[in-house]
Amino acid sequence: MPTSSAPIPSPATEPAAGKPPMSNLAQRIIFGLIGAAMLLGSVWYSSWTFALFFAAVQAKMLMEFYRMMQKAGYKPAALLGGSISVLLFIGAFAVVSIKNVAGSSDPAFHIVASNAVRFAGPMLLGIILLLPVILILREMYAWPRENQPFAPFSNVGVALLGLLYVSLPMSLLNLVAFSGGASYDYRRIFALLLLVWSSDIGAYAAGKTFGKHKLAPKISPGKTWEGAIGGFLLTLAMGWALGYLLPELSLAYRLVVAGVVAVFGPLGDLAESMLKRSVDVKDSGKIMPGHGGLLDRFDAFLFILPVLALLQLVFG
Repeated sequence: MPTSSAPIPSPATEPAAGKPPMSNLAQRIIFGLIGAAMLLGSVWYSSWTFALFFAAVQAKMLMEFYRMMQKAGYKPAALLGGSISVLLFIGAFAVVSIKNVAGSSDPAFHIVASNAVRFAGPMLLGIILLLPVILILREMYAWPRENQPFAPFSNVGVALLGLLYVSLPMSLLNLVAFSGGASYDYRRIFALLLLVWSSDIGAYAAGKTFGKHKLAPKISPGKTWEGAIGGFLLTLAMGWALGYLLPELSLAYRLVVAGVVAVFGPLGDLAESMLKRSVDVKDSGKIMPGHGGLLDRFDAFLFILPVLALLQLVFG
């Protein structure tokens, strides 16, 4: 009998058995929920888990920034910058939290806390003042670098820029966490997260539904003025609703904070989009499937937190 000439499929060419691969949307939802649970859980559990979580987050954000700068040809001191970044966040946490303990009625706590503040403040100031010197000494040691057309001071500038752009703003998150009085208040971090998420959701929904007029087409073609207005309105609505979470805050205060988030959050996102376009990358990193890097997730904070800190210092 004649045999069939059709090839017998090998195991390598047969369709994979089992369930089809997970869709990108499903990945985004699942890993988004996992990330949100880790974030909210660390903020809610204690001030120490909050500090450790965000110290790690902002250090990873800085590493993503340095990696993009390396793609552009610069060679910043990533390890040194990351170490200083963690020290800045933990130092800011220590100063803010210890100052609150210093207000305790217990004399022993008052003495220990006061001495700790007097030590931590100059230590942080010393790190900031000596950092340019340390970075320049590093370049002197490595001079001349091979295969790098940039001057050594460009590497120093990029290393400092990362700390100013990422680490310093994120360290100001401690002021928000302790702004409510003499102790850490997780509700204030929750409130800030809800405002930022409301801005993103409102902008996405309004942009998809009504978006026609481009906001910044050369930086982020997908963003529209309609989306920006939708994000602004939903953020203000969330500011009103936060009265149920933080009833001690006046409506005026909540709406001012919501306005800051609604305006400066999208600007922070546009700034990071410009950074990614300048070095031709789609995402800052790959911390979670479907979600890019941490700098992609927290870029709004980098513009929001300095403004909130300034308002708190000026108006209390």
